[in-house]
Amino acid sequence: MSLLSVLLPLTGLLFLISSASGSQSSVPYPVSCVTRGADLMEDGAVVLCPPDCTQWRVSVFGTGIYASVSSVCGAAVHRGVLGPSGGPVRVHKLQGRHNYMSSYSHGIQSQALSRWTASFSLTKPVNVPLELTSETSTTALPAAAQPAAKKTPKKPSVKKALPGGNKDCQMDIAMVIDSSNNIGKRRFNLQKNFVAKLAATLRVGPTGPHVGLIQASDSPKTEFLLTNYTQPKDLLFAIRELAYLGGDTNTGKAIMHAAETFFIQETGGRRGHPRVMMVLVDGWPSDDLEQAAMLARESGINVFLVSVAKPAPEELSMVRDKDFVKKAVCKDNGFFSFSIPSWFSTTKHVKPLAQRLCSLDGLLCSKTCYNSVNIGFLIDGSSSVGEGNFQLVLDFLAGIARSFDISDVGAHIGAVQFTYEQRLEFGLLDHSNKDVAINALKRISYMSGGTATGGAISYTTQNLFRRTGPGRNFLIVVTDGQSYDDVRGPALAAQKQGITIYSVGVAWAPIDDLRAMASEPKDSHTFFAKEFTGLADFIPLLVRGICRDFTENN
Repeated sequence: MSLLSVLLPLTGLLFLISSASGSQSSVPYPVSCVTRGADLMEDGAVVLCPPDCTQWRVSVFGTGIYASVSSVCGAAVHRGVLGPSGGPVRVHKLQGRHNYMSSYSHGIQSQALSRWTASFSLTKPVNVPLELTSETSTTALPAAAQPAAKKTPKKPSVKKALPGGNKDCQMDIAMVIDSSNNIGKRRFNLQKNFVAKLAATLRVGPTGPHVGLIQASDSPKTEFLLTNYTQPKDLLFAIRELAYLGGDTNTGKAIMHAAETFFIQETGGRRGHPRVMMVLVDGWPSDDLEQAAMLARESGINVFLVSVAKPAPEELSMVRDKDFVKKAVCKDNGFFSFSIPSWFSTTKHVKPLAQRLCSLDGLLCSKTCYNSVNIGFLIDGSSSVGEGNFQLVLDFLAGIARSFDISDVGAHIGAVQFTYEQRLEFGLLDHSNKDVAINALKRISYMSGGTATGGAISYTTQNLFRRTGPGRNFLIVVTDGQSYDDVRGPALAAQKQGITIYSVGVAWAPIDDLRAMASEPKDSHTFFAKEFTGLADFIPLLVRGICRDFTENN
């Protein structure tokens, strides 16, 4: 019996063990749903496909034999070698051919192709740990141990039996661990134990947190992607089988690598889910972290730095940058930096660190609708509104503003009041403090006059949004009556400039005008209330709508 056949039922998913009994490697390595056959160099390679590739628009050409431009994982599902939960598959390289046939199978529609230069076929790998497959959750007993009288019913798979994960922590989390000479093999193993306990506490799952891992050494090494292991058992096996690398502590390179490649949809990043990067450093890094951390922040990634065994006073002269923790984290406010005195005392830090990683309110670097949008308020100050109702309008708009994180690097609000004329009350960049901005909004004085909404939209487009980028700009128009000028043309011009318009009408405001101003789809961007007192009911609907639009456009 080979060493591999002894170890496989007992070990995890990523390891470097060769078998003397076969020439083809059975060690799977993670790929994404869009990895093509042409991207694989080795014939007979075993790859690990993530779950839910049927939800992607994967390109598959052929039936049984697939053109090398096809998605490997998509073709595996089409062939029936894999289910929707993903798993390992062996890829056999073949020569090119003519007339790849199209067909529909297992939820995948393959396409026809007249000719291609290379092909591949797929089989289930035979020497792969059972934990990798979606077919079973247990290792079979030896024949002598099986009851002779009747067969044991097949147990459901682990993936089906386990819950969806911690729904209160729906984060995408990249763990960057230290695998340098500085940490050494003994402390590296202690680090693995700590990471395994942390992963167990997070409770990964398809609808919970997703965890991927990178080792920092001379060069960063991606061990597994966010969607490779979405069940706790599989993830813990993968962590325990991590191999120590050695080399320099090039943590900056690892952060840069993770920020550039880890959270994109092609490698398993989920749209709209907060991005978290937890970086473990033993002692101090060998390279600079500042530029890498800046890229991470600009990419909406919340970097936590966990420093274990800080340098002693006599070692400080060897530290390249004594402020590396401050420069690495999302924000230097104490929340994103975590200090552990020794690898021998990590257990008590598992729970508090997990709570921080899952604290949605504290993740300031996530570029969400709440901290990334520009909202302009276009307020009808005509005579028909009246002083009292005008204050109700301001209260309504202040309620919307309170839902967003207004700051110099976060969301911004601005306001224009109009009658026949227009008045810029304050610009998007005038108030970088949330309380100051809301107070400025509530202190707007009532103008009184006629109603020219179209001209006001044009004025706002040119004067309020002129210095901001497209895709994150929203205009909320509040009016109570008929406009004396055309609203459709100015509204279309604003929308072409990247401004999403919500129209809110009260009392005598014509529905046709409101719909003409509103962005598509009209029904979800148009609101009407008979009384000004009913405006407050629209606050959660408008906030939810802005966040929906922001997510779809970004």
